[in-house]
Amino acid sequence: MILRAGRPSDAESVLAVVEAAFGARAEAELVAGLITAGDDEISLVAQSEGRVVGHVLLSRMRAPFRSLALAPVSVAPAHQGRGVGSALVREAIDRARKAGWLAIFVLGAPAYYTRFGFDLALAGGFTSPYAGPHFMALALQGPLPQLIGDLRHAPAFATLDEAHG
Repeated sequence: MILRAGRPSDAESVLAVVEAAFGARAEAELVAGLITAGDDEISLVAQSEGRVVGHVLLSRMRAPFRSLALAPVSVAPAHQGRGVGSALVREAIDRARKAGWLAIFVLGAPAYYTRFGFDLALAGGFTSPYAGPHFMALALQGPLPQLIGDLRHAPAFATLDEAHG
């Protein structure tokens, strides 16, 4: 398996993987919207035998300090359970840290994301439409500069909210 930065030529394959992974078009439309708006900061693909089998996207957030949102992580169903998603998340975190970002926020399953260092309590002081028992934060450069504030995801997330509304 090869992990690499996503390229414009990957767009069709990435959207197919996202749709297959979630069994719905909404998450694929989120990815397309983030990329079209230029809100994607880190986009990585996993390739196996020359085919895209996984994707992760980190997008810019409006926050009190340099922060990214991790969403979505997608792995083609035939490749799930093989560590593809974990490898993508670890690489995305590493690239964000090296690029000087201070935090990553994610809405997801704590049992999955806490293994990467995401912490429910660390996100607890921030207001967000996604705040709650599945909203977590990961500090990338030591302690966060503040533990309270308002967070806003990129506008494309509103379409996902409407789809799941």
